[in-house]
Amino acid sequence: MPERRYRLDQQRGRLVLGKLEIPVPRSKAGRIVTGTALVGGGFLGFLPILGFWMVPLGLIVLSHDLPAVRRRRRRMTVWWSRRKQAPRPGRED
Repeated sequence: MPERRYRLDQQRGRLVLGKLEIPVPRSKAGRIVTGTALVGGGFLGFLPILGFWMVPLGLIVLSHDLPAVRRRRRRMTVWWSRRKQAPRPGRED
């Protein structure tokens, strides 16, 4: 089974996104606050410095501790992988 491209390495306290590693708090409360702040800042992405890229990053952090977010992230991952693998009409590969 291939290693997941993104995960929360709890032993080292880092969010792994492919080759990029971002430090995150080791406490559950700290991760929830960080994830919520990222999502909130992402909704203000039209402002300078903040960006819409913060929303998916915040959801990944929140999905580690909140089962409802984890289920939705998993459904989105399955949907996206099926969409990428589905043959497209009028296109031959």
